[in-house]
Amino acid sequence: MRQHHDDFMQILLGISGGIAAYKTPEVVRALVAAGHQVRCVLTENAAQLVAPQALVTVSGNPVYDSLWSQDGRIPHIETVRWCDLLLVAPATANLLAKCALGLADDLLSTGFLALEPDKPCIMAPAMNTVMWNKPIVQQHLATLKAQGVHMVDPVSGNLACGEEGIGAMASVDGLVAAVQEHAQ
Repeated sequence: MRQHHDDFMQILLGISGGIAAYKTPEVVRALVAAGHQVRCVLTENAAQLVAPQALVTVSGNPVYDSLWSQDGRIPHIETVRWCDLLLVAPATANLLAKCALGLADDLLSTGFLALEPDKPCIMAPAMNTVMWNKPIVQQHLATLKAQGVHMVDPVSGNLACGEEGIGAMASVDGLVAAVQEHAQ
């Protein structure tokens, strides 16, 4: 599976359109500092919350945001073939639902379906507490876990909506630790 040195991996960071997307340059920086290579896939909504050029700058790698390329490449295959691990942070309720149901209408959800079964996928859900507690969201989480997706559960804290509760994306350190478990 590994295409390079020891415990260092090629990580594809999928960023969906939750407000926690603003934290992803720090996630990239921490993963790169740990020796990993990182490429990012942005959903259309995520691109409204984090600047693609910021991700290019901290990763030193291209950022992908479209199913289509001008040069005949097939990004949803190319990106997941390149990676050793797919990390989705934040994973919105919408993205969890699409992945659990096998829906693929953008580069990130299509890439999830194209990820080879021997490659790990880690998701870090982040959303409002009421959304997190909805039975349908919990059902989608259970479906994904049953399919072998590893979850880094959200934490309690001050949410973007001004409320206090569970739903904040796990810390940068928590995400890096989850990735490191798979780098052993």
